[in-house]
Amino acid sequence: MHEPLHIVCPHCRSVNRVPGTRLSEGPKCGQCHERLFTGHPIALTAEDFNLHATRSDIPLAVDFWAPWCGPCRMMAPAYEQAAKILEPQFRLAKVNTEEEEALGARFGIQSIPTVMLLRGGREVARQSGALGLQDIVRWVRSQI
Repeated sequence: MHEPLHIVCPHCRSVNRVPGTRLSEGPKCGQCHERLFTGHPIALTAEDFNLHATRSDIPLAVDFWAPWCGPCRMMAPAYEQAAKILEPQFRLAKVNTEEEEALGARFGIQSIPTVMLLRGGREVARQSGALGLQDIVRWVRSQI
């Protein structure tokens, strides 16, 4: 990973070029100067989903969830912790299917929670059902 990678800023949505060898050094956005990796999943909307899915060179794991879903709420703390472990090799995000119905429909999400892994804007894998921390980390890493 010596060539620069494109990383979308979770704060201002600008695309940054970061040398692959410097990903673990806590790179900051050249536009807003915030950290590119926060150790937390980012909330995606229909407006910024494509930007993060297609313009970033690191794989994107997306948790499709809803606030009323018990298994989603049970999995949320583990998914939060997984972001700390998996960044910066992966970006973790969440899509609230109640607020972003079109995204759920676009990807044919029929049960929640569903975690989908995308690379270069294309779906690589998906897993439905609540997962624990180790299962999330193992599943995401095993797909790439």
